[in-house]
Amino acid sequence: MPRRKRSAGAEHSSVGRVYEQLKRRAITFEFRPGDRLNEVAIARQFGVSRTPLREALNRLTIDGFLSFSPNQGFFRKPLEVNEIFDLCEMRLQIETGAARLAVARGSDEAIAEIEDFLVQGSQDLEKLTVEDLVALDEGFHERIMALTGNVEMQRTLKNINARIHYVRIDLKAPLRGTKHAEHLALLEALKKRDADGCAALMHQHIEPRRDQIVEAVKNGYARIYVAV
Repeated sequence: MPRRKRSAGAEHSSVGRVYEQLKRRAITFEFRPGDRLNEVAIARQFGVSRTPLREALNRLTIDGFLSFSPNQGFFRKPLEVNEIFDLCEMRLQIETGAARLAVARGSDEAIAEIEDFLVQGSQDLEKLTVEDLVALDEGFHERIMALTGNVEMQRTLKNINARIHYVRIDLKAPLRGTKHAEHLALLEALKKRDADGCAALMHQHIEPRRDQIVEAVKNGYARIYVAV
């Protein structure tokens, strides 16, 4: 009997499933910097054809996780100081602008929900792992961004957070109490509808320093290869 063709919906579902799982491996550097992805092995592992796999890989390339070389294939992009710094600088610009929009557009109810999220997430702060702290920080900032109602800014921030996630483990570790205090100050500025104060606090909170990023990338490489 002839093989039944997969429906368009099933194909789309396969792309999304493969994309999300490969993205997680890219974020955590399960694919090491410069590694070539074995498309045959990955297709076999996920039980998909090369078509949805290629679509997922192309999406990951567009999103900045992979690079593609003709006749060679897809590779995990390396950790590079300049790229990480550029992403952090871009984050600084959009989040500083977002702070003003959040003050103007965020409802009292939505701001109260962010306060609940921060209070609940920061209980027993000293017991949280660095991964927990990074997740809390990303959640806090993405919720502030959501107050703007700007879908494109939200999408951009999520992409930046995913691409710098690995090095933020090293940037966040020494600043457990400091960053939490800054989150509380940002929240108070939001509640007071202080646009200038909120923007200034946001700028101070996330302004990137190249020496810190250089050290974080160095530590990131060490963690990647020690894990291996």
